[in-house]
Amino acid sequence: MTNFSRKLSRRDMLRCSGGTLLSLGLWPGALRAADSGLGGQFSFIAINDIHYVDEKAVPFLERAFALMKSADAKPELCFVVGDFTEHGTRQEFGAIRDLFKTTGIATYGVIGNHDYVTKTDRAPYEEIFPDRLNYHFEHKQWQIVALDTTQGQSYAKTVVADSTLKWLDDTLPKLDKKRPTIVISHFPLGAGVTNRPVNADAVLEKFLDYNLQAAFCGHWHGQSERTVRDAIVVTNRCCSFTANNHDGSKQKGFFRCQAEQGRVTRSFVEVSLT
Repeated sequence: MTNFSRKLSRRDMLRCSGGTLLSLGLWPGALRAADSGLGGQFSFIAINDIHYVDEKAVPFLERAFALMKSADAKPELCFVVGDFTEHGTRQEFGAIRDLFKTTGIATYGVIGNHDYVTKTDRAPYEEIFPDRLNYHFEHKQWQIVALDTTQGQSYAKTVVADSTLKWLDDTLPKLDKKRPTIVISHFPLGAGVTNRPVNADAVLEKFLDYNLQAAFCGHWHGQSERTVRDAIVVTNRCCSFTANNHDGSKQKGFFRCQAEQGRVTRSFVEVSLT
């Protein structure tokens, strides 16, 4: 947070424009919620960019699932933030769906650019994971908002579709502004992260009046963290047997997370390739 932002009063912060607040690293929705939007306590997993191709990845994913379930507090939810598969085929989606079923953890995902079978065809994804484009649900008084941020198979200089922005305009008024909120998105929303959508700020600004606490994103295979006031906007290394990380790191894995007292904490769990 800048020196200037420290001098702003709470009233001044709430009067600023959305763009100004984002640039200062401030989040008025969280300010308004204060201690009244704490939600319940639960553990969850955030995993990205699996890029499943075939059965050669199964032992690796079985090790990942065993680590998920070995935690003291078993995860109640698992968020898969896109690129379930490498080629978007029914065979790949069917296999990865069946593998996740073995975890016994309620799994929610969003589509990634690799989850299209052609530049415009995402039928296998929609068939295997119906109603998993733009959607939301509630868990222990936390609101989870899942967004389709893809532009077909495009991977750079993308634009989040008008249909997603309209869905947000129609949906957000139905949510509780004070309840803690988590966003999941394939494309990175954090400022300056490689291959961030051109209009990512337009997405974030729609949450300015809400108690956003975390956004978990994928696509860029590497750890990044941006904070907008107390909200964390992150990407992670991939959890893939075949794909490489973009930040040069060798570790593969996922985030083990805890929602507690209205905040989200996380730790990286490495999964051995052998």
